[in-house]
Amino acid sequence: MYRRLAVDRLHSLAARFPALLILGARQVGKTTLARQAFAGHVYVDLEDPRTREAWTEDPRFQLDSHAGRGLILDEAQAVPEIFSALRGAIDAERGAVDAQSGRFVILGSAQPALVRGISESLAGRVGMLELDPLVVSETAAADPDVPRRWHRHWLCGGFPDAWAAGPNFRDWQEAYLRAYIERDLPQLGIAAEPLLARRLLTMLAHQQGGLLNISNLAAALGVGHAKVARLIDAFEATFIVRRLTPWFRNVGKRLTKAPKLYLRDSGVLHHLLDIGDPDQLAAHPIRGASWEGFVLEDLLRRERLAHPQTQFHFWRTAAGGEIDLLVDRGERRHAIEIKAGRASPRQARHLGDMLADADAAEGWIVDQDRAPPCALNPAVRRRGFGDSVDWLP
Repeated sequence: MYRRLAVDRLHSLAARFPALLILGARQVGKTTLARQAFAGHVYVDLEDPRTREAWTEDPRFQLDSHAGRGLILDEAQAVPEIFSALRGAIDAERGAVDAQSGRFVILGSAQPALVRGISESLAGRVGMLELDPLVVSETAAADPDVPRRWHRHWLCGGFPDAWAAGPNFRDWQEAYLRAYIERDLPQLGIAAEPLLARRLLTMLAHQQGGLLNISNLAAALGVGHAKVARLIDAFEATFIVRRLTPWFRNVGKRLTKAPKLYLRDSGVLHHLLDIGDPDQLAAHPIRGASWEGFVLEDLLRRERLAHPQTQFHFWRTAAGGEIDLLVDRGERRHAIEIKAGRASPRQARHLGDMLADADAAEGWIVDQDRAPPCALNPAVRRRGFGDSVDWLP
């Protein structure tokens, strides 16, 4: 079992809210995290037919029958009636001397019934945590004797079962993608042909980290612009892809300019591109973009737990200069470049020249080199990723 970094954030939310919502992709470890963080809570699987029938019939009775005990409610969207019952149970306990913070822990993926139920019934009563796949520091702790252990994580991805499968990770990834396309998307109300969804995901994999152009994708697939846009929205809502918006001082431009798009899990990316071992990855043209997305995701996942209000962007100039990631904490902005090879003084000079335009306080280059962290010029430092699995700017 992995010790998840999200446990501390979850306990912090539990001290302030009567209910907690853990959102995340399927198989990301939501149930394991909830049981790890709240070992004394009663676990209720609402996808079990008999359990679902009982809770659908009278959810408030079921909640009251566990009075004084914490509950983990898995796949809560299977019983939409539960949300109004939860509101009543929470409000009935407010002000009571023995009222229990974090009593109700709700688990689910980003399905319309779940999001609608939370927003309509539990607004102001629930703390939300988005659980990502494993980060390198979590898998490293589980396998401390393997040198450069992040290589396996980069290849296989951060889903616990895929990482555990090692060389056989593609068998797991194929089963996962089939279930996602054939079951999860229809549950979201996306009436897309499985072949179309798979083809679009594969096209996005080939364009990893590139600017999103929906019109070009639609033309290549021979379908309408609206259908592709709807599918990409669904991929984003279900934690498969990430849009990274450009940074402008004018906030309105951030919303209208083209974002960069990444498949969030490197194992999903590699499976879609038929990459199954380290040698294939090292020789593949996508290697640099894959490394960029892998490091970017690892940083973002840890930053969001440490600083939940942080915003993330990229920066691109008209002349072609680019900063891969801007970490914007409001009062301070950090610029990060991600390189698959060793960082050079020339790259550091280019990054340093862009810091003022991006309004960034400092610049970092993260590469694969094993050399200790060092300064490349007065404004830019480099770090090897192996020294950065616990580091944040």
